[in-house]
Amino acid sequence: MGLYERYLALRLRRSDADLPETVAVVITERDLLTDGAYTTLERFFEWAVRHGAETVVVYVSVLDEEVVPTLRRELSDLRAPTDVAVRGPGDQRAAAAPIQISIGLGGQSEFATAVRKLAEAVDAGELTPEDIDEAAVEEHLVFPTAPDLVIKTGAERLSDFMIWQSVYSELYFTDVNWQNFRQRDYLRALRDYQERQRRFGR
Repeated sequence: MGLYERYLALRLRRSDADLPETVAVVITERDLLTDGAYTTLERFFEWAVRHGAETVVVYVSVLDEEVVPTLRRELSDLRAPTDVAVRGPGDQRAAAAPIQISIGLGGQSEFATAVRKLAEAVDAGELTPEDIDEAAVEEHLVFPTAPDLVIKTGAERLSDFMIWQSVYSELYFTDVNWQNFRQRDYLRALRDYQERQRRFGR
């Protein structure tokens, strides 16, 4: 850890504000095609765990479902400081794990799939419309975990990601591309989180 990183880490420790317990990062299949992208992801796991995250969520947005098997294989082989669960489109709900990697076609697709499955359950007589609530929807999401902090790299704009899960999350955008994302960038995101007052939609 360099001098600047040590300075940022010290400020985080000295602050009375909480650090996020659940941290999510949103990347794309294009991000993972760059040199060193998977190494950055392994380091991200280490940074998150080191600085108090109990759950780490990685949302990999893909445009072409044909790349999913390759991504799943690569992501399953990553070195991580704790257990990892990887899930792709069409998979059953993943077992709980401290590190959750979701390969998806975007938040709109994920939500549409959840609604379709609920409609099929109603049609089969397994549910009534009155049974459908937030918990029922979450049962059909790739990962239902609601992050405290969502980090989006590469651009300061919203994308089709984690529409349901991030409704009350703090969003942090950086124009640093994923392959250039360093520990100092992660610590800056944590520091920005500490300086915010969370309102949870209020």
